[in-house]
Amino acid sequence: MQKIVLEMDGIRTHFPLYRGLIVRRQRGQVRAVDGVSLSLAKGEVLGLVGESGCGKSTLARTIIHLAPPTAGKLFLHGADVTNPSPENLAAVRSNVQMIFQDPYASLDPRMTVFDIIAEAVLIKNRLSRKKLTGKVVALMEQVGLAPEFILKYPHEFSGGQRQRIAIARTLAMNPEIIIADEPVSALDVSIQAQIINLMAHLCRQRGLAMLFISHDLSVVKHVSMRIAVMYLGKIMETGPSEDIFAGPRHPYTKALLSAMPVADPEKERSRKRIILPGDPPSPINPPPGCPFHPRCPFAQKKCASTIPPLEPCADKPEQSAACVRKYDDELTG
Repeated sequence: MQKIVLEMDGIRTHFPLYRGLIVRRQRGQVRAVDGVSLSLAKGEVLGLVGESGCGKSTLARTIIHLAPPTAGKLFLHGADVTNPSPENLAAVRSNVQMIFQDPYASLDPRMTVFDIIAEAVLIKNRLSRKKLTGKVVALMEQVGLAPEFILKYPHEFSGGQRQRIAIARTLAMNPEIIIADEPVSALDVSIQAQIINLMAHLCRQRGLAMLFISHDLSVVKHVSMRIAVMYLGKIMETGPSEDIFAGPRHPYTKALLSAMPVADPEKERSRKRIILPGDPPSPINPPPGCPFHPRCPFAQKKCASTIPPLEPCADKPEQSAACVRKYDDELTG
């Protein structure tokens, strides 16, 4: 069994809403992440998928403490890092690095490539100028950037090249865990495959664990070993990638998979698309019971009052679903 490096236990991240200019009163809260329990093993790539606004990015920001958790526990190598001290927070962030969606916004436009990568290197290592330059060049070459670009600025690069700079900066910290938040969604389709393959190669080469967040199921299928499906701040289903795509156990997962385009035109025309009614509920006022029941075609009366736990399926213990009908053939057929 692989060693667990990151564990989330009932993580909740709520944002208060206030009204009034002089006397501010809380009028509610946004339940962005509402009780997420996941684990990440050494060398594993976990894909996190779901609709926009379901809480994927907030969960990522909670892990690196850009958005402090409201409740729950976060463990790194078994140690509780839910509310770390300033000293421990620096150690956590050096061990858990994040690649953001927009590579241009995440890079300082006033710094050269050398300065951007060297700044991360110097956090952990005190090197001479010559050794520092050699380290920066080596990192650039690892991500496919030519050394002659070392004194250029971010605006002089394409989107794919900027993301390679961001990846090199991440690797400079020698992390054990990488959180990739929609790392290719801002890139051209022709460049996406290059960046995805680069990240997968680096994870295998360095034995890194990665939480890969995306709304593109085809990308997640290509890169992930295990998948977690998120809806309205909760995890609906988890399991090995091949099992999720071959036999989804939650109706929301099945609806997501039915929206994936198929390369074969004949299969594309003949396949049945599941159209969910209505819009996702607001995280300010989520529905009682199962959060998916207002849109679920298989909803039962008890779904409106009972929150189903995320439990292993009887016939496939490695696959779990938060649904009262997770064993039905109607969902897996």
